[in-house]
Amino acid sequence: MQDEVKLTTRGRYAVMAMVELSANGFEKPMPLSEIAGRSNISLSYLEQLIAALRRNGLVVSHRGPGGGYLLAKMPDQIPVADILKAAEDCVPAKRQTSNSSTINDQTRELFKHIGEILHVCLSKVSLADVLDRRLHANPHMMKLFDSLG
Repeated sequence: MQDEVKLTTRGRYAVMAMVELSANGFEKPMPLSEIAGRSNISLSYLEQLIAALRRNGLVVSHRGPGGGYLLAKMPDQIPVADILKAAEDCVPAKRQTSNSSTINDQTRELFKHIGEILHVCLSKVSLADVLDRRLHANPHMMKLFDSLG
């Protein structure tokens, strides 16, 4: 079974928060209130996202005066797919429905396949690529777009 990624608002906000942390550097931890303000994300929502990012080893916390959060790794070592998957880690479990009509099975299969494609692509795109606006120059993305015609 292939890993898959979902594009959600939660994932989008997690990437935004990671971009803010990365732009802040590695010397001074960034408080949640500052990340929330710069990203225009509510503090309570951001707390949930950061907790999931921390559990997945993408950020580290520093307590006390001057405390906050830093990236746990260099931006070029953090695939966007990992950020998106970590963001979904804090979503409450959803109840599986027993309604499995043919149409639902077909669409479920479609979106699972799309998620697998996204995982393959976004595993090759790093946070540094996003920061440096190198998405079009990323060889993996160029190969994908070339194959699409």
